[in-house]
Amino acid sequence: MAPSTNAKSLLSLIQTSSSLLSLQTLHAATLHRHPSNLSFTAALASRYSLLGFPQFSHYLLSTLPFTPLPPFTSTFSFNLLLRAYTDSNLHDQALSLYSHLLGSSPGTYPQLEPDRFTFPPVIKSCGYLCDVEAGVRIHKDAERLGLVGDLAISNALIFMYGKCGDVDATRKVFDGMSEKNVVSWTAMIGCLGRNGKREEGFRLFKRMVEQGIRPNRATILNVIPCAVNGEEADELYSFVIRNGLQFDLAVQNSLVGMFARCKKVGFARQMFDRMPVKDLVSWSSMIEGYGQNDMYLEALQLFRDMSMLGVKPDSVTVLGVFRACANSMLSCLTHARFIHGFVIRNFLDKNLVSETALLDLYVKRGSLTYARRIFDQMEERSLVSWSTMISGYGMHGRGTDALLLFETMRGLVRPDHIVFVSVLSACSHAGLIDEGWRYFNSMTSEYGIMPRTEHYACMVDLLGRAGKLQEAKEFIEKMPITPDSSVWGSLLGACRIHRNAKLAEITAKELFRLDPTNSGRYVLLSNIFSSLGKGKEADKVKGLMRRKGVKRNDGFTVIEVKNRVYKFLVGDKTKPQSSQIYVELEKLMARIKQEGYVPDTNFALHDVEEEMKERSLAMHSEKLAIVFGLMNSATGSVIRIHKNLRVCGDCHNATKYISKVTKREIVVRDSRRFHHFMDGLCSCGDYW
Repeated sequence: MAPSTNAKSLLSLIQTSSSLLSLQTLHAATLHRHPSNLSFTAALASRYSLLGFPQFSHYLLSTLPFTPLPPFTSTFSFNLLLRAYTDSNLHDQALSLYSHLLGSSPGTYPQLEPDRFTFPPVIKSCGYLCDVEAGVRIHKDAERLGLVGDLAISNALIFMYGKCGDVDATRKVFDGMSEKNVVSWTAMIGCLGRNGKREEGFRLFKRMVEQGIRPNRATILNVIPCAVNGEEADELYSFVIRNGLQFDLAVQNSLVGMFARCKKVGFARQMFDRMPVKDLVSWSSMIEGYGQNDMYLEALQLFRDMSMLGVKPDSVTVLGVFRACANSMLSCLTHARFIHGFVIRNFLDKNLVSETALLDLYVKRGSLTYARRIFDQMEERSLVSWSTMISGYGMHGRGTDALLLFETMRGLVRPDHIVFVSVLSACSHAGLIDEGWRYFNSMTSEYGIMPRTEHYACMVDLLGRAGKLQEAKEFIEKMPITPDSSVWGSLLGACRIHRNAKLAEITAKELFRLDPTNSGRYVLLSNIFSSLGKGKEADKVKGLMRRKGVKRNDGFTVIEVKNRVYKFLVGDKTKPQSSQIYVELEKLMARIKQEGYVPDTNFALHDVEEEMKERSLAMHSEKLAIVFGLMNSATGSVIRIHKNLRVCGDCHNATKYISKVTKREIVVRDSRRFHHFMDGLCSCGDYW
């Protein structure tokens, strides 16, 4: 039975109420005129939640019986309650309520039949739960009732499939709509942006504008993440200003993140500083923006500024700082410990995501001791936590520890494909061939996980490092999926280690086809030819780079000393104490030669005299950074450096001797792994 005219008016006022005070006034009137009325309770619950007061909504809904269900008098009252559950983020209850309706015994609710208002809220709940199976089932229910052409239902389906990551199903619904409104376009743009199809999302936005559909605030918030370069960012910013949305806080926060992501971090900071009101999202967006641009110290300083102003961070903010620190080129542990201490003091460390990010931070800062301590203290561990710790052991040359941890893990939880990447990578770093094959085969035989390209790349790397180049090539040729650049890249790296120019040339051709702008592939092939005295072939590769306009990435090494970051290039003479650095370097080279160090000129320039080769080797950025660190650190302290490329063989050998004569631990992180040097030995066992 539908509500009376007066009741309808009151319901309408509730559903359009725009403030807490007015809604509470209407709530009081409802209690006086319609006590214990299901429809009013549901409408009030929805509105409280939409106005940002879910605690009131949850309280109201908790007063209703769920088992058995309330005595519904009409589909109208049922729909109101269903919508209340969805609006209040009680999505499991929404799905359960819908299931009760369809699964009830014949005659239980003879007057109830799902209508076009039943489906939008329950479909949205499926989206929020990422329950695509339930969503498909309810989609079929709507089809059976002939309701799929309804605009609100179609919009809900776009939202649901988009949230579940099914872009094809989303596009099928969108393309099949005879009528679309701004909600339809916005949901489709949001789906594309969330699922890695940002360029397509931006094109769809432009098409929407061209077709005369006026974007609203929600559209702008969904298209901003789709901008992939500065030009698109500027275009969206102009649109925001023309439409008067530049003062909206949520839009401002999104714009800050967009400009930082599009490498216009200076402008992002200007926008941030001009914001008259900042919320937690504002600070988090700017911190994450700095992290995305490798501006770790700026991210950390902003985090400190935020704390001094009394803005308490949440786990999202802390996660941004963790990521900025973990992904930076710095190797100093001081800042990691500062952030960790802040988290503990502010009771933020029990969040599983934050704990895992902290674990990742210590792994990437080179401290497995701290990382394992955090891992052991975690009350709950996700697959990401296990994978991070296993991967950490592999990166640090402790393959046996990685496999022992994996064996412990699979006795407790089922590994996924990401965990197996960490396991196979650990086998590769440690040269554990038999174990690598066993775990690779167990993916399908024990767990039903089909290997992906990253798993095949690990196996090629494992075989190649061990010198089994022909076996690695045959393995690639027999792959059931098309090998990508990561697979062929692993083989080319192995050709460099074992100086196999013939196979390197074959491999490089595949890489130049798949990844023609990656300068590292050309440089690697050129170096292989040069190391074997094939100067003409090396020159041909360099000429190919010039013709294709591929620029070589310069190698550099970073070290942090006394809270300042120093970046060294080969032969760098721009740093403070440069003249003293070269004096100390010459002394150090003489000392390690007395201990047995012999320069490996295969890693030097190949068109100069032997004496010049030795001098060029001595000026590699790794050696300069290490000497600078030795000059400016306390006796006995650990030297930590970070090389952006793979450390060269001569620098690796020299660092072993340096650690011996200086009695210092030296930790080198390169593009692939960590090397811990102590007393003339390296943690990798010279297998890298």
